[in-house]
Amino acid sequence: MNGTGGRLPRGTAALRRQIATVCRGLAEQGVVPGTAGNVSARDGDLVAVTATGVVLRTATPDDVTVVDLDGAVVEGALEPTSELALHLAVYARTPARAVVHTHAPASTAAGLLVDELPAVHYATLQLGGPVRVAPFAPFGTPELAAAVVEALRDRRGALMANHGAVTWGADLAEAAMLAEVLEWTCDVWLRAAAAGSPRELSAADLAAVSTQMTRRGYGRTRPAGERPA
Repeated sequence: MNGTGGRLPRGTAALRRQIATVCRGLAEQGVVPGTAGNVSARDGDLVAVTATGVVLRTATPDDVTVVDLDGAVVEGALEPTSELALHLAVYARTPARAVVHTHAPASTAAGLLVDELPAVHYATLQLGGPVRVAPFAPFGTPELAAAVVEALRDRRGALMANHGAVTWGADLAEAAMLAEVLEWTCDVWLRAAAAGSPRELSAADLAAVSTQMTRRGYGRTRPAGERPA
């Protein structure tokens, strides 16, 4: 049923397919075990989001529900994820067009140990800087949603104490990539911390790397022979 009283935007069906594909990819990486984790993408005033209880490894477009920005279902036969409030809060407070929530092992482990993941590698800049850890609150609660959006202030990724991680991006590909970056960064920090005291990058170090990233167009392909500005 389409509760909007008309046809859904043309891109919504594509988003449902893309979300299912992203879910299967995340499951292959081992960051969304079983039904743990959820993915969404925004199209105007609608949000396509994984349904509750979906095994993400086998997700299909039918496992993705479309809601409006108040959380009312407008398309799909299944109830949306129990973390719907979290996704909607991120869309309300950031320019996000896609959100990925994982229970990735290294990200979850790091969130058990610190209140902020230090900048041990310049990849942290892709997330906006040192990654904050949102205080624990039960899943699906307004308290958790509020804690996470506060941790995401000026950031594209956050850890959730005793829970997992959240990233957002301009599209699904970016949000999923940042989830991978966050998991890798947490894994590096955990390995280093197990052996000693990890050396952290200073604010000046990060500023210098940020300047270099901008100058060289870091993370973007360019034709052979083209030189950075």
